[in-house]
Amino acid sequence: MYYRHLDSPVGRLLLAGENDALKLISFPKDRYARSAEPDWQRDDGPFRETVRQLEAYFAGELTDFDLPLSPSGTPFQLSVWQALRTIPYGETWSYGQLAKAIGRPTASRAVGAANGANPLPIVVPCHRVIGSTGKLTGFGGGLPIKAALLALEQKDNEEPQQAFAFLDQT
Repeated sequence: MYYRHLDSPVGRLLLAGENDALKLISFPKDRYARSAEPDWQRDDGPFRETVRQLEAYFAGELTDFDLPLSPSGTPFQLSVWQALRTIPYGETWSYGQLAKAIGRPTASRAVGAANGANPLPIVVPCHRVIGSTGKLTGFGGGLPIKAALLALEQKDNEEPQQAFAFLDQT
């Protein structure tokens, strides 16, 4: 497995992957934050396109990622993560909507657990899932980062970096 770090507006992200596919993005303050394993190799090369697309996203210039991904999970988790990729940029869905999208309308809690286990946040946009009341709910990177990502994606956002300004103060 290869890895590198990326300094971003939401903190220093750990990117990891193998065979030219991204497997992991980890936030530094995530309750499940990952560190590079001893047998991983530091190499920026495999992540050039990932870095380019993430930087374009944070600049407000990219709305849809096109990267080879290889997340590890159960078939149920993989179906949830695939459905997350269909949530349009700038929109949010509830856990119930996501459960319906995968054909499991009564599985909101299981969908929430799968959403929380997403190993590729931002690229697989789990931040676009909110509670049925419209409130922001759990996010591995923390609710301030979730709010910043959602603010970045607002259609009327003419200054994308403003979405992250308040993170410097937290």
